[in-house]
Amino acid sequence: MRLKVGKKKRRTGIRERFHTWWNARKKRPAAVRTMHWGIVLKVAAVICFLAASGAFLRYAEGYVKSVSPPEEGGLVLVGIPDWVDYNLQVRLAAVAGGTRFPLTDETADVLARNLAPMVWLDDVDIRVTHDAVQIAGRWRKPIARIEIEEDASRIYVDGDLVVLDYMPMPHLPIVEITGVGLSVVPLPGQTFDQEDLAAGVALIELLHRMDAKVTPDNPLLEHIASIDVSNFKGRASGREPHIVFRTKDDTPIVWGAELGEWAKYLESTDQQKLAKLYTHYSEFGSLSAGKTLKFINLRDPQDRVPQPIDKYR
Repeated sequence: MRLKVGKKKRRTGIRERFHTWWNARKKRPAAVRTMHWGIVLKVAAVICFLAASGAFLRYAEGYVKSVSPPEEGGLVLVGIPDWVDYNLQVRLAAVAGGTRFPLTDETADVLARNLAPMVWLDDVDIRVTHDAVQIAGRWRKPIARIEIEEDASRIYVDGDLVVLDYMPMPHLPIVEITGVGLSVVPLPGQTFDQEDLAAGVALIELLHRMDAKVTPDNPLLEHIASIDVSNFKGRASGREPHIVFRTKDDTPIVWGAELGEWAKYLESTDQQKLAKLYTHYSEFGSLSAGKTLKFINLRDPQDRVPQPIDKYR
């Protein structure tokens, strides 16, 4: 009987197994490390690209803004009174520097400097909106005119006695004040603080208020050409009236003392003078009654307004 003897298996030693495991362990982290560094480099490249793109876009945007002009908006005058005519609006635009301006923060400062010499507009407020440049303020309305004989010029004053440079305003009832002491004539924008002028301006403002209440459709003031204050406080003659109106058809209206001073000279009160004047105007429809009156006397309490028939007596 023959016995089969199998081939004896080769046994792996512990030392050989350890070396095999150790070599495999060393090779695997190297591959992993290589893969990780590749991912990191790719991510870093993407981040750098995005950062560079953002920087370029910001630079390009700034360059476009610096090259392209800012948007412009039209000049808009806000809260204009009815008496401000087209010519005065054009003049303001010319002083401002045009009718269209860049819609930037600097525009308000530029216009404020440009409009500083424009004495017709006070308390100027400039606002730059998304589509316009708005200008608002307090307009100075001329109510009196003074002729300067020395240089054949003329000026206006408003109710605050502020001097305005002259420009034609035919649509306004601007009354000339004559006989004003003109030792020094203030410049436009300055106050003409003088008593005789102030007395004339006060009477003009009083007639404005009366017209608004009594004769709004046909203002009496529109028939007054001038107010003579040459004998203010009787400086020229103690016997002559201190203040005299003159109508546009050259009829004298004797007012008398300045407002509030009637009692010193035994005259009619200011209210009585106004009542006489407006009653006469209402009855005749004019101040001169068709040029049939020599004068209208308001200062004497005992006097009545002369009637047309008086000239024939």
